[in-house]
Amino acid sequence: MGKLRIALISGGWSREREVSLKSGDAVYGALDKDKYEVRRYDPRDDLLGLIKGSGHIDLVLLLLHGKRGEDGSIQGLLDLLSLPYVGSGVLASALAMNKALSKELFRNAGLTVPRDVMLSSNEDVNPKELFSSLGRPAVVKPIAEGSSIGLRICGTEEEAAEAIGEALAMGQGALVEEYVRGTEVSCPVLGNQDPEALPVIEIIPQGEHQFFNYTAKYVPEACQEICPARLPADVYGKVQDCAIRAHRVLGCRHLSRADMIVTDRDVYVLETNTIPGMTENSLFPLSARTAGISFPSLMDRLIELALEE
Repeated sequence: MGKLRIALISGGWSREREVSLKSGDAVYGALDKDKYEVRRYDPRDDLLGLIKGSGHIDLVLLLLHGKRGEDGSIQGLLDLLSLPYVGSGVLASALAMNKALSKELFRNAGLTVPRDVMLSSNEDVNPKELFSSLGRPAVVKPIAEGSSIGLRICGTEEEAAEAIGEALAMGQGALVEEYVRGTEVSCPVLGNQDPEALPVIEIIPQGEHQFFNYTAKYVPEACQEICPARLPADVYGKVQDCAIRAHRVLGCRHLSRADMIVTDRDVYVLETNTIPGMTENSLFPLSARTAGISFPSLMDRLIELALEE
């Protein structure tokens, strides 16, 4: 039997392009070339090449982050080309990328989420009323961006007005949330019909970083990541359960990673990522290593999960 022909897609058009390329580099290095014949594609520059070469591809490894990568766009194209791929399908990808819709689904499923107000570009914004409703400070984020792009913690009306304007400029609306004080954690999920939660990661931003923002995610030593997280056993189990429930509610497959805040009272689900970062500094590989799964073995497992379907 010949090698499995894999198209590794990274790069793309979003603000997370550079991170996506780094994920692609790391995954390419981890793939066993004795098992796989790997060809790389950057759809921003070679989308036509991907389409023309689709007849010579057995499986796609998607490592596109952000818009047109995690939002169901590229997934729809791959479905039209009848190409199987690692990661969630069109609907789950679109739902997870839209923070307002995914939060509503989480809330309806009984998961705890921060209180929020959704704003559109045609609405009058009154930061004073927002603080009155949600408390001070408040968190402002764009509806459909990844890697905490555009996310700001605002303590004054001026900061809130500026952050909301920036978030609205990114398109699809802005979400203003209550600021939940607690321990930031993230929990990867792996599997299809019976998904399992991998070890929970505790995230401690360092220095000037208030939270796990874009810089803290991808700059070495910008945050401390402790895996497994230092949580009581019952809370640790609840975090893993919430990650699995979020994965299922959205209809995810193969892999996801849920970001949460743990307080003295509850576990707050913030969002689920359908294409988590796979760089040398990324959380998913760290959690897998803690579970005894090497990076090459993780890639093998993801490919197996995609081929199962």
